[in-house]
Amino acid sequence: MSEITKQTLNELIENVKNKKLSSLEITKAFIERSEKSKKLNAYVTDNFSQAIDNAKKFDEKPNFEFKLPGIPIAVKDLFCTEGTRTTAGSKILSNFIPTYESTVTKNIWNEGAILLGKLNCDEFAIGSSNETSFFGNVQNPISENLVPGGSSGGSSSALAANLTPVTIGTDTGGSIRQPASFTGTVGLKPTYGSCSRYGIVAFASSLDQAGPMSTNVKDAALLLEVISSFDKKDSTSIDFKRNKYSSELTNNIKGLKIGIPNEYRVDGMPSEIEDLWKKGIDYAKECGAEIIDISLPHTKYALPTYYIVAPAEASSNLARYDGVKYGFRSEGENLIDMYEKTRSEGFGEEVKRRILIGTYVLSSGYYDAYYLKAQKVRQLIKKDFDDSFKKVDAILTPSAPTSAFKIGEKKDDPISMYLNDVFTVPVNLAGLPAMSIPAGLDKNKLPLGLQLIGKPLAEQTLLNIAFSMEEKINFKLNINKWWEK
Repeated sequence: MSEITKQTLNELIENVKNKKLSSLEITKAFIERSEKSKKLNAYVTDNFSQAIDNAKKFDEKPNFEFKLPGIPIAVKDLFCTEGTRTTAGSKILSNFIPTYESTVTKNIWNEGAILLGKLNCDEFAIGSSNETSFFGNVQNPISENLVPGGSSGGSSSALAANLTPVTIGTDTGGSIRQPASFTGTVGLKPTYGSCSRYGIVAFASSLDQAGPMSTNVKDAALLLEVISSFDKKDSTSIDFKRNKYSSELTNNIKGLKIGIPNEYRVDGMPSEIEDLWKKGIDYAKECGAEIIDISLPHTKYALPTYYIVAPAEASSNLARYDGVKYGFRSEGENLIDMYEKTRSEGFGEEVKRRILIGTYVLSSGYYDAYYLKAQKVRQLIKKDFDDSFKKVDAILTPSAPTSAFKIGEKKDDPISMYLNDVFTVPVNLAGLPAMSIPAGLDKNKLPLGLQLIGKPLAEQTLLNIAFSMEEKINFKLNINKWWEK
């Protein structure tokens, strides 16, 4: 059984189509492994018994035209799944069962995949370590008491531990790419608007984007092909001709120009990260790419801009959770008292911190000084990228300024936690595609990732560069399965 869970998505699909493996065999293998791995706390809700039934149904009437024929997949608990609990990692939604399906997950099930369960995440995707979840922190399978990154920490942990062949996360300021870097996996944040936001519990609406997470680039390309679609139910969805990302994948990137931004050499960056970046540049050159120095002068304003815009939008989005129509409700003496108690008891500390910040910057006395100014700076950040992409096809940077850190190490220091997003948030502010690929190990044998940033809607170029570099890097990670029972 364990050998099944080590196979890539593409290998599993091939074995199903060649009738070497049944959907039931694959599903049972991932369930068995997940049940042995509860110490990781990757799952919030399992769907195991229903998954078994669905696998049997598929095997009775298999359809090999599907892109994901009978493949079991667990998804981040931010995607609404009809009839299956969706909590967003929060007490206030701990009893919420949606009556509708997110477009992204619907696309996955429409291609024959089977829901394994819902994966843990930071509360409302607000966090960089998966320590803000109401359901407890997730463990990084690479070593005990290490964070898996956030907010898609349950997704990255489950992926690295082979509890699911691929998964999906959401990325608002790095929540796919940073966990991918911390766990030695691949994470792709697509162009804003290329994957529907319908049915995804909102954090910051102008920044949130769903994307694939996998153990290799080829699997990420296939999953992106499945989840990326135009959706009339999402007003921000972009209608464009999408690539057949997996079949168009190539390792021939000769002649492509890759930019190296001077401003990403931040003060205090560990020498290991700098060395990794230099190696990444060498790998890109070996693949035939041309390296060009570029400047993104407004990068230094990206973090403060993000931490004004994101909390402002969170404050607005989270106003809907009041205990009236759905979710957790606390008893109060009157309506106002019920509101106050519900929100006070239902939200965690970090979420309340973001709501307070967001409400403050949107208030009449400070709107111009903070929120309006942040939106203007956001445009300058985007313009920096636009100007650079006149010279280069992609940009190469580190994914994160450190490797995975200890659980609890930064929990009481929000500024230090926020600095983890220094390389990722500019991408979200500009609405660009970006992905993290595993590229090396630090002195403690913990994974480090490299980030590739692309032009709007140029996911195919990103995937091709990543695919080519992946071959050169040949990243291997031996995990001591300390969590198995």
